Amino acid sequence: MTYQDTLDWMFSQLPMYQRQGKLAFKKDLSNTIKLANYLNNPEQKFKSVHVAGTNGKGSTSHMLASVLQEEGYKVGLYTSPHLKDFRERIKINGKTVSKQFVISFIKRNRSFFEDNEMSFFEMTVGMAFDYFSKQEIDIAVVEVGMGGRLDSTNIITPEVSVITNIGLDHTQFLGDTLELIAHEKGGIIKANVPVVIGETQKETALVFKDLAKKNNSKIEFADKNVFSEYKSDLVGSYQIKNTKTVVQVVKELRLIGYNISEKHLKEGLLNVVKNTNLLGRWQILKNIPKVICDTGHNREGLTYVMTQLENENFNNLHIVFGVVNDKDLDSIIGLLPKRAIYYFCKPNIPRGMDVMNLKQYFNAHNMLGAAYESVKEAYESALRKATPNDLIFVGGSTFVVAEII
Repeated sequence: MTYQDTLDWMFSQLPMYQRQGKLAFKKDLSNTIKLANYLNNPEQKFKSVHVAGTNGKGSTSHMLASVLQEEGYKVGLYTSPHLKDFRERIKINGKTVSKQFVISFIKRNRSFFEDNEMSFFEMTVGMAFDYFSKQEIDIAVVEVGMGGRLDSTNIITPEVSVITNIGLDHTQFLGDTLELIAHEKGGIIKANVPVVIGETQKETALVFKDLAKKNNSKIEFADKNVFSEYKSDLVGSYQIKNTKTVVQVVKELRLIGYNISEKHLKEGLLNVVKNTNLLGRWQILKNIPKVICDTGHNREGLTYVMTQLENENFNNLHIVFGVVNDKDLDSIIGLLPKRAIYYFCKPNIPRGMDVMNLKQYFNAHNMLGAAYESVKEAYESALRKATPNDLIFVGGSTFVVAEII
C-alpha cells in the first residue's frame, strides 16, 4: 500500500467523527484499552500532559510543546484534526511522523483493526502512542479529540491534566449544559495528578473542584493566578488565556521535577509556529489585500475571533464562510458582522452543510452574499473582488480553513 492508499483505507473504511458525526461515537474505552493491550501498552512507556477543553486546547498544546522543546526535551505532540496532511496529528519536536511509519503501522495491524472494528480515532491514537514509545520521547503533549472521559486518549496517566475552558459544543454527545460538558471533559482528571483549569467559569468551577477533590488532585485556576506578562507569536487577543494556562502548567511541572528555565519558557512561547509548525490560528495568508484565516468555529471560539477582527483596519470586509451540517447556527449568527460581503461555501466532506441552506439562513438574518460550489471558488471570488485595503476572513470550520491554506 502507498501512503495515499493507507489514508484512503483509514478514512473510508472506518467511522470517523469529524466526517460522519454520531456514527463514530462510542460509549466506553473498551476498544481503546483492547488496542493498547494488543500494542503492549505504549502509553505506559512515556510521560505526558493531557489537554482538554472546548476552545484553545490545540493552541495550548502547541505552546506547551514549544516550551518543552526549547528546554531540550524530546517532545511528542498529538493533536486533531489535521489541516493539510494526516501526519500533522503526530509530531516529535515539530517533525511529523514519517509516511513509512503510517503505512507500516496500518499494514502490520490491519487485520486486528478490521476484526475489532476499530474507529479512525482509536487507530490514530494507537499509532501516536506506539510511535512515541518506539522513539523514546521524554514527554508527550496529548490533546483530547472530543470530550475527555470517553475520549480514546484517556488511557494515559499524565504528569498534569489541563482543561482550557468549557463551551456549548458537541452537545449531542457531551450534554446540553456547561455543567454536563464540564463533567465529561473533567473525566481526564486522574487520582493524585494536578489539574490546571484555564478559565474560571461560575457554571463549571464547582464541577472541577468536586472532581479534583474526589481524585485527591491539586487544582489550579490559571486565570486567577498573577504572572508576569508573557508574549507569544500566536497572534490574537484570545491567546492571552492560553498563555496563562501554559505558564501555570509549567509551574506545576517544575514542582514535580522538570527543569524549565524562565528563558526557555519565554522563548518557547515566542517560537510556537517555528517549533511546532502550527497552522490555522489567526494565520495571515496574504497582506495585499490582507487575508486572515482561523479555525475557531463554535460560539466561544468565534467570539474571540470576531473580537480580534474588530481591531483590524480595513475598507470592506469579505468573509468566506462554511460550516458542518450539525452546526447550531442560531448560537453563532449574532456574533458575525452584518456589514460584510459573504462568500458561502460547503467544505468538501460529507458533513458539510449544503451551501444553499447556509445562504438562505444568512439571508433571513439580512446578511448577504453569494453561494459557491467549493471553498476554492468562494476564496478566489473574494480575492478578485477585494481591493488592496480590504480584508478577507476565511473561517466557520476547520475544514474550510484546511482547503485554502
